[in-house]
Amino acid sequence: MHVRLAPRPPRSHRVARSLAGQLFAVQVLIVALVVAGGAVLAYVLISDRAQQAADRQVRATATAVADAPSVRDAVRRPDPTAALQPYAQEVVRDAGVDFVTIMDTHGVRWTHPDPAEIGKHFLGHIGPALAGHTFTETYTGTLGPSVRAVAPVRDASGRVIALVSVGITVQSLSGQLSGAITVLVLVALGALAVGGLGTWLANRRLRRHTHGMGAAELSHLYEYHQATLHSVREGLVLLDRAGTVVLCNDAAGELLGLDGPAEGRPFGELALPKPLRAAVAGPEPVRDQLHLTADRVVVINTSPIGDGGPELGTVVTLRDHTELQALTGELDSVRGFAEALSAQAHEAANRLHAVVSLIETGRHRQAVDFATAELELSQQLTDRVVGAVDEPVLAALLLGKAAQAAERGVELVLTEESRIGDALPPELGARDLVTLLGNLIDNAIDAAIEGAAEHDGPPTVTVTARSDARELLLRVADTGPGIEPDAVARIFERGWSTKQAAGRGIGLALVSQTARRNGGSVEVGRGIGAELTVRIPLRGRAVVAP
Repeated sequence: MHVRLAPRPPRSHRVARSLAGQLFAVQVLIVALVVAGGAVLAYVLISDRAQQAADRQVRATATAVADAPSVRDAVRRPDPTAALQPYAQEVVRDAGVDFVTIMDTHGVRWTHPDPAEIGKHFLGHIGPALAGHTFTETYTGTLGPSVRAVAPVRDASGRVIALVSVGITVQSLSGQLSGAITVLVLVALGALAVGGLGTWLANRRLRRHTHGMGAAELSHLYEYHQATLHSVREGLVLLDRAGTVVLCNDAAGELLGLDGPAEGRPFGELALPKPLRAAVAGPEPVRDQLHLTADRVVVINTSPIGDGGPELGTVVTLRDHTELQALTGELDSVRGFAEALSAQAHEAANRLHAVVSLIETGRHRQAVDFATAELELSQQLTDRVVGAVDEPVLAALLLGKAAQAAERGVELVLTEESRIGDALPPELGARDLVTLLGNLIDNAIDAAIEGAAEHDGPPTVTVTARSDARELLLRVADTGPGIEPDAVARIFERGWSTKQAAGRGIGLALVSQTARRNGGSVEVGRGIGAELTVRIPLRGRAVVAP
């Protein structure tokens, strides 16, 4: 499989339009807008509050001046300006206002900050005040726009005899706001700087994690990632720290025989053989371990995720080893055949020398008897196997195993009831037959040799191979020490063996797996030694769950 990646642009161009750079620009813009919006809102609130404060200040001052007895007394005099002008200037100075104008009921001024305006008409509204109400307004007068309050001056009977106007110019309000606005601008700039710095630090970290790639590159990388995961033949499973499946590609699901999505499920709770789950959950990495599933032999490797830092989980890779394991078994059988043939050739050469020597010494009758006796023994076994087994692969396997057993001093016997025709179903392949019978015989030969010292007579392996319309039966018995009752439940587990040697403990596990895959079963019995029987239905076959 070839996956061609788009060429990556030079780093100077890639960083400029990287995902981190784009996010940085967007975040800075957002921070700037938020700060600017906050500053405008704060300015509006400050201005509104300053306006309200000015309204309260001029209203209170105007009311206080209008209620002053000295003002009521002064307005009755022939020259009210002489007494009221100094008083108004003093109030302006003490109250923090810009002007205090006292006038008659016609609006003619008696006081004004500009003496030249005294005697002229007041610029503004006085109607509500003449009616006895104090009010405020913003009006443009001789001093410019101002916030002013107009209050009535009443005599003892409550009659309005004069008016008082107190005001603060808009220019003065702006001057008061300038300090607050300066502080506000400084705070906004500080917030923008802090926000920009935080955004820069966050995006610098993001750029490091994304390796400076842009959104399009990340999208392409994800697409390549998905395409690779689902196209490779090797199985891949990713587990998090808790052992939960984060990712399981198609090949892994097929190799493990999962019946549904595995993502989000603990690996230890999947319907898998216990040794396989234990190997994956173990603390140590696994290297090229063979494990059996329902119908496959898989090679498992595990590796922690994390480059020198805290482990993020585990990577589990799986490779299908079923065909290779079957071919290995066939190769072992062929090697056994070859060794048996070599031994037979060596033995035949010795016997031929004996026959030739007998002839050279003139003992022709003894030479004929010796040669025909050996031929009869060999021919009897061949005739027995060929006559009972029409399946050529099984016949060849039995002849080869017989020769191999004889080489090791074990007698292989094919029972009289054995009979297999040539009508086996095509789905029951020759490879499965070799796996079943070959592994059973190999284990029986080893067991017979192991129990030879405790058994009277030669070590023997007895084979029964029979088929009818309903089922195929393969039974192999030996004269070995047998199987302990407490070990019966474990003999079909991968790795179980009575011999402490590398590569042992796979034969009977393969027998059990092959029988289940073909809808059959394996039974363990006991005669002189161990007796194992494989039954495979030949009609209405259904695969048995592991």
